[in-house]
Amino acid sequence: MPRMSRSIPRTALALAVTVTAVAATLAAPGPARADDIPKAPGHRLVKSYEGAPAAARPLPGTPPPQHPHLAANGRSGMHADAAGSGTYPWSGPLGKRPEADSEKMAALGGECATVTFDRDGRIVTVCGTFTGFLVKLLDPKTLDTLAEYKLPQRPSTVEAITRLDFSKIFKDTSGGAYSYLDDKDRLVLADSRQHVIRLAHERTAEGDWRFVVDKEWDLTAHVPHDCVTWSNLYPSGECDPVTSVMPDWDGRIWWVTRQGRVGTVDPATGAIRSIRLDGEEIQNSFSVAEDGVSIVSDHALYSFRAAPDGTPEIVWRETYDRGTGTKPGSVNQGSGTTPDLFGARDDYVAITDNADDRMNVLVYRRGADVPGGRRLVCEIPVFGSGASTTDNSLISWGDSLIVENNYGYENITSLTLGRSVVGGATRIDVREDGSGCDTVWESDVRAPSTVPKLSTANGLLYFYTKEPSSLGVDAWYLTAVDFRTGETRWKRLAGTGVAYDNNWAPVTLGPDGTAYVGVFNGLVAVRDTR
Repeated sequence: MPRMSRSIPRTALALAVTVTAVAATLAAPGPARADDIPKAPGHRLVKSYEGAPAAARPLPGTPPPQHPHLAANGRSGMHADAAGSGTYPWSGPLGKRPEADSEKMAALGGECATVTFDRDGRIVTVCGTFTGFLVKLLDPKTLDTLAEYKLPQRPSTVEAITRLDFSKIFKDTSGGAYSYLDDKDRLVLADSRQHVIRLAHERTAEGDWRFVVDKEWDLTAHVPHDCVTWSNLYPSGECDPVTSVMPDWDGRIWWVTRQGRVGTVDPATGAIRSIRLDGEEIQNSFSVAEDGVSIVSDHALYSFRAAPDGTPEIVWRETYDRGTGTKPGSVNQGSGTTPDLFGARDDYVAITDNADDRMNVLVYRRGADVPGGRRLVCEIPVFGSGASTTDNSLISWGDSLIVENNYGYENITSLTLGRSVVGGATRIDVREDGSGCDTVWESDVRAPSTVPKLSTANGLLYFYTKEPSSLGVDAWYLTAVDFRTGETRWKRLAGTGVAYDNNWAPVTLGPDGTAYVGVFNGLVAVRDTR
């Protein structure tokens, strides 16, 4: 694995790269509308397109159940639906003379992680900047900003700036990165004040758009909140950031924190209930089905349900191999995946572990009671010895799973100067009789840190990739892979340089067939042209 040069301190290089990116951003002239993200030198030395257009081949199967309190499947959140499937019922680009556009969201940072769509196709997204997270309403065609709402700055950003430790930012999943769009097109998230807020967007009398706070719930009575701020640089107490929020089938809003707290909010009464998983950490989002809530900590996979008063109750708990340390390419020492609820009979849940030599894909039976207590269906090792980890959700469709290898990626300085990762993606299928799992194909696609996606309407998987370059060019591509065979069909250049590094943000497929990718300096859109 290519690693960071020992002659340059990581924090110094991170600062230098960041300053360079900012300087390029500030120097780039931009029109009144959305400004393109500037490309680093070398973009004319690499191919803008490789491969050939694909024909749409829809996949047979049944989509995950529609959650009654979320926007329609494909529009609601980072993982596309409540089950965490990463699948979309509409087509993404087929590679027909695809063009790539972008919008720069801020002078420093601006990465748009969760991308959702309201009923009319407008983008509702949360973009992280060094001055605070921004909730934005965007035109899906031009990427123009229609409305903006500023969230408070995260403690990790203040720490990074004051202590020159940018790893604080790159491994922080709190502050609104995991948000969801509900069935009334309102964005729900937890901000860095440990408040859950619900934001609606509406037209003003003048015809402009604006965000309004529809409802807000204060969790600070349940969550320690003595956090780093500009007026409190060295707090003496405890700070526990809220990582993610999701509703259950009854409409309660569930929330989890980094230090293992699991809670609920009753939107009707405002009642808040919580428990703590002592000694455990939660850095990922979670998934919801009618039969309960699936949460993974850095020690175990859980199934939860709510007691009559809303208090989270553990239905079952399964530990997994968490390894002996945090791998390069992981946020913490544990599973890096949001649980996937899947199966032709909708009865499985899958995660990955953090085993030292080779990471495993783990599939479990999901029911409260399983025959003979045999919950584990399979444990399949993936990728090479000593070089396997993922910090992104699996893709699930029918009885199939797709897993990608993120080993070697830590932040935007990891792959500069033409470097890349070992990479790899694998498809695993659960046998029809449930007796185990089999590897179907392995791909050498190099997707350092993206949350990949699948279009069930055309049969293509979408990755965000980077190949090693002897010329030192850092070129980032949207890459389409055949779900059935694992063959790479085509790839389109998004841009060059650290401003185009996606740094854990997902690929998102829009209802109009556009593929969006959150990148360090904003949002990229790739769409077919006629």
